Amino acid sequence: MRTGYVVQRILLFFAIMWLAATINFVLPRLATGRDPIREQLIAQSMRGGFMSQSMEVMVQEYRVKFGLDEPLPKQYVNYLWNTIRFDLGKSLTNYPKAVMNLIGEALPWTLGIVSFAIVTSFTLGTILGALIAWPRAPGFLKYTVPFLLTFSAVPFYILGLILIYFFAFQLKWFPIGGGYPIGTVPSFTFGFVTKLVYHAMLPSLSMILASTGGWALGMRGMMVTIQGEDYMNYAEAKGLPDSRIFFGY
Repeated sequence: MRTGYVVQRILLFFAIMWLAATINFVLPRLATGRDPIREQLIAQSMRGGFMSQSMEVMVQEYRVKFGLDEPLPKQYVNYLWNTIRFDLGKSLTNYPKAVMNLIGEALPWTLGIVSFAIVTSFTLGTILGALIAWPRAPGFLKYTVPFLLTFSAVPFYILGLILIYFFAFQLKWFPIGGGYPIGTVPSFTFGFVTKLVYHAMLPSLSMILASTGGWALGMRGMMVTIQGEDYMNYAEAKGLPDSRIFFGY
């Protein structure tokens, strides 16, 4: 591999990261007529049942704390420098909690659900795709291809909203949100793990449905290309059982 190619890819990576960070900085500031700090303070005051008379003073204090009183070029430079140092500042909605702490709290849940969904969708998709292309498989499996194409074309978060609406909001079979019931103390017990799995069903299912189709269609294409290979014909000529040919060859 040439050194120039590696350097080019590294520079492209940093250019994309800079562009993404710049867009993330610019977009919120293009929203005219919106003041997130004022809106958040008003929402907190309404939840508390009172409206502070010094709202403007509080808004200005928060603008200073978040550095929004600085000129835009200085805000941009500070934003890039803090992003490079992984200093994402304080959360506006959970002030004064640090954003990195909030990410750290949510990261294990995300990794757990995503890991389970990837392993499950890969396993199901690989087996299903191989069976669809296998000539001796049940004929009804070929009718699953349109469904696989449909689900693989829909983003998983859209599927998640649909699943939540029908199975959580309408049928009330699953909870609408949360990792476990309110008031439950996390512990390594069978009861808590059961509640954990129950709450993770809909998010996991949305990702599994969206990902299984891609794995299945990819495996189906691979199976079609190898069915006429010499080693496959040789295995069939030897009279090997179908199950051994399917799983071993």
